[in-house]
Amino acid sequence: MVVGSGFSRVYSNLRTINIFNYVSPRRETFTLWMKSLVYHGNGCTAYNANGQIVYRIDNYNIKRSKEVHLMDHNGKVLFSIRNRKVPVFGHWDGYKWSYDGVTSKEMPWFQVKKIHNVLRGDNVNYYNVILGCNSEARCYNIIILTTKSIKIVDQHGGLVAEVKQKQDSSGVLFGDDVLTLVVEPHVDQSLVMALVTVCGLIHHRI
Repeated sequence: MVVGSGFSRVYSNLRTINIFNYVSPRRETFTLWMKSLVYHGNGCTAYNANGQIVYRIDNYNIKRSKEVHLMDHNGKVLFSIRNRKVPVFGHWDGYKWSYDGVTSKEMPWFQVKKIHNVLRGDNVNYYNVILGCNSEARCYNIIILTTKSIKIVDQHGGLVAEVKQKQDSSGVLFGDDVLTLVVEPHVDQSLVMALVTVCGLIHHRI
């Protein structure tokens, strides 16, 4: 059984939280509402376990935008994400904003590229994430099973974060636009949200 996806079913109170640290020593669970708080806008709103707004994406343009911005609850930009529109091969660049609101458009902080392997023979989509984009770069992988089932793993296959359709305590599923994001301990949650944003762009949901 699937329940409706109206906003009141996600969280009834618009509460916000001040965020200074995006890394937690504990596993954290967020609710993703694949809607913008801006009327007639596209985007996504993320809530913590207490129902407080943590992250938001408000895309005032039509879907398939070339650039979107991940913000905190106050509208401070954390990441700008750009689709490079490389023919055939999907390619997204993420630019991290500093505390003083400045970002470099010359060197992306992360890059996401689709992995093409004709020998796999499955319906799973794989994307490689390069963090740092320099000689000390680290790698993640995004495994997209469906639009409602996504895993982010490190270069050793260890789980970093997972997205799945939200369900209540009795197992009843919410609507397709209400998801659960679980982030493992000691992981930059803002980075995970930026990668989830890329997934939303891939599926034209943002």
